[in-house]
Amino acid sequence: MFNKPHFILITLLLTMPLTACGGGSQTSQVTTSSNRLDTIKQRGTVICGVNGEVPGFSFVDENGQYSGLDVDVCRAIAAALFDDPEKVEYRKLSAQERFPAVQSGEVDILNRNTTWTISRDTTNGMEFAPTIFYDGQGIMVKTASGVTSMEGLAGKSICVLAGTTTEQNLADQMQKRGVTDYNPVTFEDVDALYAAYQEGRCEGVTADRSQLVARRSIIPNSNEHNVLDVVLSKEPLGPAVKNNDSAWFDAVKWITFSLIQAEEFGINSQNLATFENSEDPNIRRFLGLDDKLGEGIGLPNDFSARIVKHVGNYGEVYERNIGQPLGLDRGPNKLWTEGGLLYSPPFR
Repeated sequence: MFNKPHFILITLLLTMPLTACGGGSQTSQVTTSSNRLDTIKQRGTVICGVNGEVPGFSFVDENGQYSGLDVDVCRAIAAALFDDPEKVEYRKLSAQERFPAVQSGEVDILNRNTTWTISRDTTNGMEFAPTIFYDGQGIMVKTASGVTSMEGLAGKSICVLAGTTTEQNLADQMQKRGVTDYNPVTFEDVDALYAAYQEGRCEGVTADRSQLVARRSIIPNSNEHNVLDVVLSKEPLGPAVKNNDSAWFDAVKWITFSLIQAEEFGINSQNLATFENSEDPNIRRFLGLDDKLGEGIGLPNDFSARIVKHVGNYGEVYERNIGQPLGLDRGPNKLWTEGGLLYSPPFR
């Protein structure tokens, strides 16, 4: 048996390589071995928390197939990691479940039409990746009601989802307009929210404008419902991960930027192969043909090419999920080169 001094000496000798100045590579290995990116690689699938009830963003059909802008971002992550966009496990989460699901590790990433706010970024311990959809809150009413403004909802009931920024925004805007005699009717579930509105339990329903347009598209006699020409708030929507895991956050961040940068370069799923012989150094770095940008964030060097191959660029994703089926103009969701807000830092 070792005596106490010998035991202490042996312990120090064993731990010195991990803490000494010359042990940089070993320190890196220790600090990154427990991050979520490594966990996902070992598991072989990405667990993505979504809504599942909003057409155009995340919607599950009768066959259990998921589609939408949020879903395609999850597919882009799987494509980047595994060269297979189907290696995703989707979890439907309510507004109340979403943040605890990230904090507990139940999901790897939250992509559930979630607004980036200061309290969610700090108090809730979330880390928000680049915004993938710039939205604003609106209100929908039945055309027959004759309501054309928020003031016209005085004395009326408004359906709103509980536990969301939507509820507070509604209160703030009504107070600002001096409308104090309205009745907010809260619901925990999106389907229940719109069912109540359709049944006439409230005269109006409020949510992100894109969501209102999406849900109106599946309401019977959709032309009998009107989204008012008012914007109550700023709603930057995008994926979020748990705080204090820079490796996973960096991967999600640059995967998201890849969708935007691919569109700016004019690279899409149909013409990707034509860029393989490009002499543009920016494009060659982006596609992983030169340099090793992927290795720096724990991804394959061709991760951007994989995303475009399997999912497309942002413009393709937007058009198939929102533009064509919902008829929503891109507006602020255009590239910065076209007057929009979408902008990617350089891939170099």
